[in-house]
Amino acid sequence: MAGKASGKVTLQDVAVKAGVGSATVDRVLNERGNVSNAVRIRVIDAARELGLRRILPSAYRRTVRVNVILSRVERPLLKRMAAEVGRLGQRFDKAIAIHRTLLGDEDPRTVAAAMLKGAYDAVIVCAPDHPLIHEAIAELKDRTCPVVTLISDVPGAARLAYAGTDHVKAGRSAAYFLAHMVPPADPSGKVIVLCHDEGFQAHAERIRGFAEQLASDGSTLELAEIVRGGDDPLLSEAKLKEAFRRHPDTVGLYNAGGANRGVITAMAANLLPRRPLFIGHELTGFTWRCLRDGLMTLTIDQSPELQAQYALEVVMHHYGFEGAVHANPPYVSDVPIILYGPQNLPDAPPD
Repeated sequence: MAGKASGKVTLQDVAVKAGVGSATVDRVLNERGNVSNAVRIRVIDAARELGLRRILPSAYRRTVRVNVILSRVERPLLKRMAAEVGRLGQRFDKAIAIHRTLLGDEDPRTVAAAMLKGAYDAVIVCAPDHPLIHEAIAELKDRTCPVVTLISDVPGAARLAYAGTDHVKAGRSAAYFLAHMVPPADPSGKVIVLCHDEGFQAHAERIRGFAEQLASDGSTLELAEIVRGGDDPLLSEAKLKEAFRRHPDTVGLYNAGGANRGVITAMAANLLPRRPLFIGHELTGFTWRCLRDGLMTLTIDQSPELQAQYALEVVMHHYGFEGAVHANPPYVSDVPIILYGPQNLPDAPPD
């Protein structure tokens, strides 16, 4: 937040920045009324930007309705996200009314239609990077309904913010650890990458980061194939078995998506001379047990609870609510990725 260069910020400083008189600033900050809503917002924004050291009133009194759209919540990551959104709805300012829209598929037409349905003040959505999604975001912006993308961004769209992790860094981390953990006997083996598909920015960036790191790390490992399993465990299992038959010298596997059960089942078929190193995503009850039992090498968790909290704080800050302490323009998400291995697991598996 940009504050005053030196000295204490005064009401006169706020008045000059907002283009109003000091008496108007006093009425707004002390909530004495007789000021239009537009002027109130201008004064509060000026005070916030200058860093006035006092509790500011909310810029809006009306309820702000937020539609959080999530697809295929049977997947562990989305299930965690949906649960956290429900919890946050109980904890946040009561003037924020959160509605959850849970979709059975993630087809761009389905998601775009859900985004445009209803009269909401903001939309938070996990969506593929697709022209229909760009169009829906642009239309919502025209309606003065800001959009925050969640988990996976839609680059170049007119969204207000992205709430999520750095997926390129996640992919780079997976490649770094694979390259340094492969046994000396397998210095030039092959690596297979599994993903949903590259229509989701998150998966595309993870794969890009993974490939870039392998190329720049001096590793002799070869990225042999990218398998697209649609985050479906059965489809992923079948496609991975085919890939193992094509590449019997596979020594490592990176799952950039969510079908970890399919990976474990495919590896259990013993189609390879030795079990490959396996790095995936998200700490769930299943991956917790796989790490504990040595079936999985590492998992990269993207903190969906923090993503949901940041997305809602962006909306709160945009509408002038106090308490959104972690969200300031230009709204750059700093949600961390967390690497878990057998030695730093929580004492009990997640729900």
